[in-house]
Amino acid sequence: MAEFVGAVDQGTTNTRFMVFDHGGNEVARHQLEHEQIMPRPGWVEHDPAELWERTQAVIETGLRRAGLRAADLAAVGIANQRETTLVWNRRTGQPYYNAIVWQDTRTDRIAAALERDGRGEIIRKLTGLPPAACFSGGKIQWILENIDGARAAAETGDALFGTTDSWLLWQLTGGVDGGVHITDPTNASRTMLMDLATLDWDEELLSFFGIPRLMLPQIRPSSDPRTYGVTRPLGPFGGEVPLAGDLGDQQAAVVGQACFAVGEGKNSYGTGCFLLINVGTEPIRSDHGLLSTVCYQFGDAAPVYALEGSIAVTGSAVQWLRDQLGIISSAEQTEALAREVGDTAGVYFVPAFSGLFAPHWEAEARGAIVGLSGCSTTAHLARATLEAICYQTRDVVEAMRQDCGVVLSTLRVDGGVTANELCMQIQADILGIPVRRPFAFEATALGAGYAAGLATAFWGSTDELRQNWQEDQRWLPQWGDRRRAHGYAGWKKAVEAARGWVDVN
Repeated sequence: MAEFVGAVDQGTTNTRFMVFDHGGNEVARHQLEHEQIMPRPGWVEHDPAELWERTQAVIETGLRRAGLRAADLAAVGIANQRETTLVWNRRTGQPYYNAIVWQDTRTDRIAAALERDGRGEIIRKLTGLPPAACFSGGKIQWILENIDGARAAAETGDALFGTTDSWLLWQLTGGVDGGVHITDPTNASRTMLMDLATLDWDEELLSFFGIPRLMLPQIRPSSDPRTYGVTRPLGPFGGEVPLAGDLGDQQAAVVGQACFAVGEGKNSYGTGCFLLINVGTEPIRSDHGLLSTVCYQFGDAAPVYALEGSIAVTGSAVQWLRDQLGIISSAEQTEALAREVGDTAGVYFVPAFSGLFAPHWEAEARGAIVGLSGCSTTAHLARATLEAICYQTRDVVEAMRQDCGVVLSTLRVDGGVTANELCMQIQADILGIPVRRPFAFEATALGAGYAAGLATAFWGSTDELRQNWQEDQRWLPQWGDRRRAHGYAGWKKAVEAARGWVDVN
């Protein structure tokens, strides 16, 4: 009998494969980074072939190092970077263009045009999303309009669209030789093409972007007892394994954090930062810049919805300190450098490299460092970077309180940035509530594994998953109310300084 579940976590900067036991404990892991292709300012791309190659490599290496075989896995789930858009040929398997990453801003003008002519309100009503460059619909339109042969192939159904979950599921189940073309509601809800109430592609929305329905994947539950298919015997698993879980990465983290009750939420700190709160089986429309999105759908049960605050740049701001400024040689050095000073000495860093996301949604904003003096050092900038992560989270928490009345008494956290203990202490200080990290702080992969395991009865219910959640560390606020209020007031002034730097027409 299979004793484990596997999970592929295909993220913005790396691809990870993990294996978990029935207690949700990590048994195996391997991950590899992939190239960030930036051909022009504001453009961010990934090589689809590299994403598939890295996925195969992390699966094969992870299993081999742990001494595991396909037969040891009850099922496999996938979590993925959402909104990142691929279009490929179903007959040849060749992409028409690089994957356009969710951070990419080339479709700002498409989003602005939708807003100007009133279609933006229809998109909000049907999808729970504002027109914005990060979502997939505009990226598909750009490929169809700019890449030779893409539109003609889309009209005949030979060109397929998918986010990275669809691309990998298609490849894992055979590719040109019968690969399945599917996605789940959490990913579909990030395209500006799916009706949030019906969980189906909407013809009016498709017409806004000129997208043929033939190129879209079938929408299946996030955890599907029917399974999506099995892996190829000659593929990276070396045998047939049921593929039964599919979740956008942030929704996967909700599942991994066992936030199954209304009002429970989590914050994931990765390339970006994403705070989601479970709002139950009826979507809540935001009046304060948040997204209404599908949280998960298990089998034939009603979908569960979430309110989400999406922040574009958090962990990648630390990467920017390393790769562009060169003031650190590794992300781990950020904490030690920031600890050299007790505060930022008035320095604020607003990392709006791709505009401001929730709750502001301003494409015209760009990054700004303000409050510099002759005494400012790299340590002050490093600490300001950590504070920026935490202040952006507070912006979202304030918007959620206004939208649905939820006042968080504690915040569950996960993701790579949570290894930075100073950052988590600052988060507790800025929010004024405890911050709790579980032992399994790679909750995204765990959530994908949970979805697959629930579908195949590896776990019998979400109650079992709740029992797996165990606290690893807790940070309590140390700032007083006066310092908290003063710091947040300065942050809001810094955000105003970042607004309106570029023209989007």
